[in-house]
Amino acid sequence: MIPVHSFAGKRVALFGLGGSGLASAQALKAGGADVIAFDDSAASVAKANEAGIATEDLRKIDWSKVAALVLAPGVPLTHPEPHWSAKLAENASAEIIGDIELFCRERQRLAPHSPFIAITGTNGKSTTTALIAHILRTAGKDVQLGGNIGTAILSLEPPAENRVHVIECSSYQIDLAPSLNPSVGILINLSPDHLDRHGTMEHYAAVKERLVAKSDIALVGVDDAVTEAIGRRLSERKDRNAILVSAALALPRGTFMRGTQIISMGNNQAPEQAEVLGDLSGIGSLRGRHNAQNAAFAAAACWHSGLTPAEIANGLKSFPGLAHRMEQVGRKGAVLFVNDSKATNADSTAQALASFVDMFWIAGGKSKAGGITSLEEFFPRIRKAYLVGEAAEEFARTLDGKVPYDVAGTIDRAVEVSARDAEASGLKEPVVLLSPACASFDQFRNFEVRGDHFREQVLKLPGVVPFK
Repeated sequence: MIPVHSFAGKRVALFGLGGSGLASAQALKAGGADVIAFDDSAASVAKANEAGIATEDLRKIDWSKVAALVLAPGVPLTHPEPHWSAKLAENASAEIIGDIELFCRERQRLAPHSPFIAITGTNGKSTTTALIAHILRTAGKDVQLGGNIGTAILSLEPPAENRVHVIECSSYQIDLAPSLNPSVGILINLSPDHLDRHGTMEHYAAVKERLVAKSDIALVGVDDAVTEAIGRRLSERKDRNAILVSAALALPRGTFMRGTQIISMGNNQAPEQAEVLGDLSGIGSLRGRHNAQNAAFAAAACWHSGLTPAEIANGLKSFPGLAHRMEQVGRKGAVLFVNDSKATNADSTAQALASFVDMFWIAGGKSKAGGITSLEEFFPRIRKAYLVGEAAEEFARTLDGKVPYDVAGTIDRAVEVSARDAEASGLKEPVVLLSPACASFDQFRNFEVRGDHFREQVLKLPGVVPFK
């Protein structure tokens, strides 16, 4: 835990007692704050009470004595309208902040120059965050990994000069962190997302930009128009060290892909003088252009954090990947089984379909708007599709006459039949790919449970050798 001393002796209201909210309440209390917390969920309130956190309906407290409201990231700050607790705090002139802000204040107090790598973007945040942490750990660094990727930031070990915090940040968390100032800030990409919470794409992008605006080193992608504009703007500022990153373009200065190599180019360098930070050739956990972008950012972050190209290359090679994100589950002979359960829409599935040539594709679930019509360019790569869940009939109509398919109904049946067909195909490397292009809620509680079930069914097949 990171005890938060910046509110010692002061009253702090807190709304939202999920994982990060409860961790924030405990950290504030450990640092000497007078914490009063609340949540709409009676179960969450009971859990806080069991942990020794005082709770009370924040609509009934005296706000004149409250120094700050700590808001959980899932609670609306501005859109579609401010939460009632935020309105009460604003009326009382109490600042409204979140757990990332509390961390930043403790870092400033304890070790202001300690390594702090913060990552955001619309897609690829979790993979990039996990990859950075893996490379640094492989190089022997003391690494704390958390934030939006799973472990609440205040549950980690405190900042120290030789300890690296690698933190994934959502737009909600950034919105509640006015003093966010990482040593390395990363903005991977931006596309419309969470507009119900930010109102417009312009506001969403402005919030994301805050993560890199005060970074000592800002790594900004240029492979989409929105981040390119941010990167160009920051690179023109004399007080910013902004470095552009691309998986698609050769850059005169910055980090980019040259074939499978990750290249770092400085000012006025000739191409032959560029540093090769790593090579993705043969790294199955980092297949696809989207993972090339993630790897380029990770390599750049580690390079600017003091690692050598050899250390970076070593970490890239041993990266196991994340569960449910192009996760290599196992092999049976030549057949590779891949769990991409997190692909809950067609855009996400497109990344997986672009990464393989001979696929036996398991798709379906609770359909999203547009279905899989946008994936037609990848149909020639699909040897057969195995359709499951509510979307099976809809997807069958889209594939009819273009891709052979089997309405399997369930993942159990789809795994059984696809494995048999892939093994009998005689192809060099047939891939059984779960990339549903659908939500999971028709048959599973979430995409993690769906992916776990797929993995279990694959590993039950006779002769499958799991990836370690």
